Amino acid sequence: MMTITSLCVFCGSNTGRGPRYVDGARRLGRHLAEEGITVVYGGASVGTMGTLADAALEAGGAVIGVIPRQQTGQEIAHQGLTELYVVESMHERKAKMVELAGGFIALPGGLGTLEEFAEVLTWSQLGIHSLPTGLLDTDGYYGHFLAFLDHAVAEGFLRQGDRDLVLAGQDPAELVDALRTWAPAGDQHWQPVE
Repeated sequence: MMTITSLCVFCGSNTGRGPRYVDGARRLGRHLAEEGITVVYGGASVGTMGTLADAALEAGGAVIGVIPRQQTGQEIAHQGLTELYVVESMHERKAKMVELAGGFIALPGGLGTLEEFAEVLTWSQLGIHSLPTGLLDTDGYYGHFLAFLDHAVAEGFLRQGDRDLVLAGQDPAELVDALRTWAPAGDQHWQPVE
């Protein structure tokens, strides 16, 4: 079983429709705090980002935010975090978040969330890191994305082993347990589909 002391959570500056996405972010933040896992995230006080951070802090957890200087006004940097890094670019933001991470979870979100998750997933596929990656699939939000990955395997664009890098679950506790029990392939590096 892998010891995870921090998780980078990709999430949005919007809350989505209905209370289910906010509730999922809140439950994940609270669970990570209760497990003693530091939350690393995008540093904002709005959307599911703010909800995640507030829930973890209210439960006594540590929360580290990383936000680009140009977005401190747009996204409203969270002022109550354990630590807040203000960086100069999105590239620096992602690099710092990865540096601080012991694994990755994506909450439901938009293009930014998907892009960040896809990048760390690609890095895992290439063997750049060997950290677990998971989707909090609140109310089946990522069902079409997971089906797309299965389609990519069927069409010969993705190896099954690389598809298996993506863990998914609707319950935060079960997803974190899956991340802990995940083990990287011994030969994890890019390989062509056979």
